[in-house]
Amino acid sequence: MPCPTDPSISFGFLLADAARAVRRQFQRRGADLGISASQWRLLVQVMRCGALPQARLAELLEIEPISVSRLVDRMQEAGWLIRYPDAEDRRIKLVDLTEKSRATFADMRCIADDIYSEALQGVSPEAYQITRTALLRLIRNLSEPTGTQDE
Repeated sequence: MPCPTDPSISFGFLLADAARAVRRQFQRRGADLGISASQWRLLVQVMRCGALPQARLAELLEIEPISVSRLVDRMQEAGWLIRYPDAEDRRIKLVDLTEKSRATFADMRCIADDIYSEALQGVSPEAYQITRTALLRLIRNLSEPTGTQDE
């Protein structure tokens, strides 16, 4: 029996390895659309939330603001995003989707569905639902301030 501290069977390592495997597939398949996995994540955040300041994008993506700035620069040059001044505070530049990215989003969704379908082959709907519920709980437990988790 493997040692319980073996990183290959640790929950944290399995979770990270699963995320990395999915990210690699997004990277590979996103290349067909001309976008990287990082660009894909940024587009999804803007699609979900609407136009956002770069600082908020950095928080959501958990990367440094300068990295987001460079990423947005490249994506703007490629026609994926636009920047414009916030109507309430003209010092803030909002990042929004272009028609090109909106038109491509359906293709991105199909690719994502294919990746998840492939990833979940052999997993029963019941096991999927249990795993999904457990992951949502894990996220909630680690996102809430200590002592406020509901049981």
